[in-house]
Amino acid sequence: MIDWKSIQNKPLETLTDPEIIQKLCDELKIKPTRGAGQNFLIDSSILDDLLEAAEIKKSDCVLEIGSGFGALTIALAQKAKQVVAVEKDPRIFEALEKIVESYENVKLINDDILRLQTIHYKLLTTRYKLVANLPYSITSAVLRKFTEEAPKPSVMVVMVQKEVAERICAMPGEMSLLSVAIQFYAKPEIVKIISREAFWPEPEVDSAIIKLKVHKVIKFIKSGVDEKKFFQIVHIGFSSRRKQLQNNLAAGLRITNEKAREIIVQAGFDQKIRAQELSVEDWIRLVKAL
Repeated sequence: MIDWKSIQNKPLETLTDPEIIQKLCDELKIKPTRGAGQNFLIDSSILDDLLEAAEIKKSDCVLEIGSGFGALTIALAQKAKQVVAVEKDPRIFEALEKIVESYENVKLINDDILRLQTIHYKLLTTRYKLVANLPYSITSAVLRKFTEEAPKPSVMVVMVQKEVAERICAMPGEMSLLSVAIQFYAKPEIVKIISREAFWPEPEVDSAIIKLKVHKVIKFIKSGVDEKKFFQIVHIGFSSRRKQLQNNLAAGLRITNEKAREIIVQAGFDQKIRAQELSVEDWIRLVKAL
């Protein structure tokens, strides 16, 4: 039988102990799956890295996604004013309720984060912070949701697949639709690379902690560019990465290659430039030229 009192008395020690996590999974008949992104943190020092990167203060309201058995939830609750923790798996959620029951500043929600609107979390109307060990399968969707949806967090500190972190933080020459979409709304940086050995079950790849500072004034508002039009052009630009931008624009906008070249040169770029070579600011210039 699970000794809930023992876990509650020493939560951060027990909830990052692989033997205890395995016991919890066995007794609750939970088989961690790659599809659900159920890789539990077994290195407690990484909790400190996450809290330090997010600069958690006593006045902060924090949203956590994919709480698991609550190691990060409790670490946040010990530092922040309020924690809203969302966990999709009903069996894990039932255990989580017992584990964090003594923390009055923790609000638990058993639901799919991608189906909920931010306003439903009953967060303060002031800016909140998002801190999470994100399941790999929903990383891109979650980051897009919380950069695009209002009210936006002031900062997001999340653990993601290392390769995804590198794509998000890419510079011109290696840009992608994902990096443009994220960098349009936030300034990302890789805080730390995390070995796959820090998790149970051990994933096939390493992870990274990334920090995204959400822009207070969104670029499209400041630049006067229509948001919908901006992303329409970006999608067209990346429609075929192997082709030059002029070819993608010509096909997507149903204009001649000559006209597409004219627009690209007018925006100040080489006519043979490719989509991955443009920064967010470059895309804004291009959209204005159109």
